[in-house]
Amino acid sequence: MSILLHKESKVLVQGFTGKEGTFHSEQMLEYGTNLVGGVTPGKYGEKHLGLPVFNSVSQAVKEVGKIDVSVIFVPPAFAADAIMEAASEGIELVVCISEGIPVSDMVQVKAFLQGKNTRLIGPNCPGIITAGESKVGIMPGIIFKPGEVGIVSKSGTLTYEATDQVVKAGYGVSTAIGVGGDSIIGTSIKDAVELFENDPKTKCIVLIGEIGGQLEIDAAKWIQKNATKPVVGFIAGKTAPKGRTMGHAGAIVGGEEDTAEAKMKALAECGVHVVDSPSEIGDTIAKLLG
Repeated sequence: MSILLHKESKVLVQGFTGKEGTFHSEQMLEYGTNLVGGVTPGKYGEKHLGLPVFNSVSQAVKEVGKIDVSVIFVPPAFAADAIMEAASEGIELVVCISEGIPVSDMVQVKAFLQGKNTRLIGPNCPGIITAGESKVGIMPGIIFKPGEVGIVSKSGTLTYEATDQVVKAGYGVSTAIGVGGDSIIGTSIKDAVELFENDPKTKCIVLIGEIGGQLEIDAAKWIQKNATKPVVGFIAGKTAPKGRTMGHAGAIVGGEEDTAEAKMKALAECGVHVVDSPSEIGDTIAKLLG
């Protein structure tokens, strides 16, 4: 059992033949991801990494049939169009790795996706991996061991650190989702927590947030009312100065509720097992799961 992604999921790569698309497609293929081809306008009919190249998502769907997932490695100026193109073709999961997409473009994307059967992960994210089955994005598959801990994070690097802590503690990962650090994203932390709550295989959830925005607070409120599984939480950015963006576009403290301390307090009050350092994640899971 997994959430959103499994070994049979048919995956298309938008921005297939570019440097980033090529490198990470090779890594996905090596992991076992079921890539069916990619899109690079003007290169229809060519083969890349042994797979067909299409001019458009529409052309790919017509020739390949139903595609479950699209992963986007196109430049930021064209990424919003790529997301909407995939959604227009009925692709149910779109993972946008591209960073630096203008906020105005993402406002348009959010409006476009309303009412459509497409879930967006990202942008500016490391993607999603179901351990031992399939990975879509840039996560280093070698560190993931299959298991019963679900991970949702704003940070790619902290996703990897949390995974390392989980594995060192003798456990494994069901699915890990990097939701992205921009101010406007698709799937929220709350959305991911809800998916893990409803996944029979996931027994414990790790939530990694950061300063800025309300995603962690929204998730905490949902957890308090609905969660039956233990949740371990960590918030990055305790020492961040107010008003300065720290790494991610969404990581900026605009008020007292945006600080790491406020978010940690809110999570704890809602029943989350909050840790002060990522190094405590593994030990905390061990105590919770026995």
